[in-house]
Amino acid sequence: MKKRLFFSLFFLSSLAMVLNASAQQSGEGAWLTLHGKKVLFYQIKTKSHDGQFPRADYVHPLYGPDGFELTEDFPKDHLHHRGIFWTWHQVLIGDEEVSDAWVCKDFIWNVKDVNIGNEEGKATLHAKTFWESRRWTDENGKLKPFVEERVEITAQQPADDYRLFDFSISLRALEKNVKIGGSDNAKGYGGFSVRMKMPDDIRFASADGEVAPQATAVKAGPWMNISGSLAENSKGGVVIMCHPENPGYPEPWILRKKGSMQNPAWPGREPVLLPTDKPVVLKYRLVVYVGEMRNKDIKTIFNQYKQIK
Repeated sequence: MKKRLFFSLFFLSSLAMVLNASAQQSGEGAWLTLHGKKVLFYQIKTKSHDGQFPRADYVHPLYGPDGFELTEDFPKDHLHHRGIFWTWHQVLIGDEEVSDAWVCKDFIWNVKDVNIGNEEGKATLHAKTFWESRRWTDENGKLKPFVEERVEITAQQPADDYRLFDFSISLRALEKNVKIGGSDNAKGYGGFSVRMKMPDDIRFASADGEVAPQATAVKAGPWMNISGSLAENSKGGVVIMCHPENPGYPEPWILRKKGSMQNPAWPGREPVLLPTDKPVVLKYRLVVYVGEMRNKDIKTIFNQYKQIK
């Protein structure tokens, strides 16, 4: 009999129960830990592949409840892909392209003020990152930050079979007329992305049933269940959820069966302006599980997530 997850309202009403959760900064970045097990690593210092595709401010590895490593970094097919990341091809100030952060070109993630800890059973990480580029400097040639990014990542494990990871990404322009956009083509991919392992039996499903990936974005609702041989000795999966407060909600999906990332795409091909006063905030939840997960259980978790402000 296939293993099937059971999610009760009791579990969902007890997300704040005291768990063994912690966070620790060391070396290149910071680990979040649940029940004494490392669950994700946040990259603080710049990392590269033989000097190419330098990047920071992303998550890898991410582990499933059974210890299975779900994400990939510097995959051979796309060396610029990295675990869980949030970035864009088009980064402009006025009409000037200052960088292509998606492929790590002319872009610097200057990570500052990393705070880590635990509260009410949640391992937490807060980081402030300044976006910089060698193509945007002051009159003395010194780098000028042009966006302030604040990220908050929380991890919790309400049951043995699944974990919840919440991401909040706040973007505020430090210069006038800063714009970001996805790929400048019909695909329009960009934004919050998950570069995960993609087994041969990978499947995609939304609230309305199975979803077939297309070359361009697919409209399929606010969450996507990606499942298959994504556990050590059984099936498993990752559900990506988009928060209703996100601009462009529900975001269209760029989905791939092999050699790429999974992406609720925002803002798409046309760049959008980042304000200098009130930041743009993007929120996503990952539900990482072993076994199988029924739609009604995903809907229950999503309804609970919608209430988080």
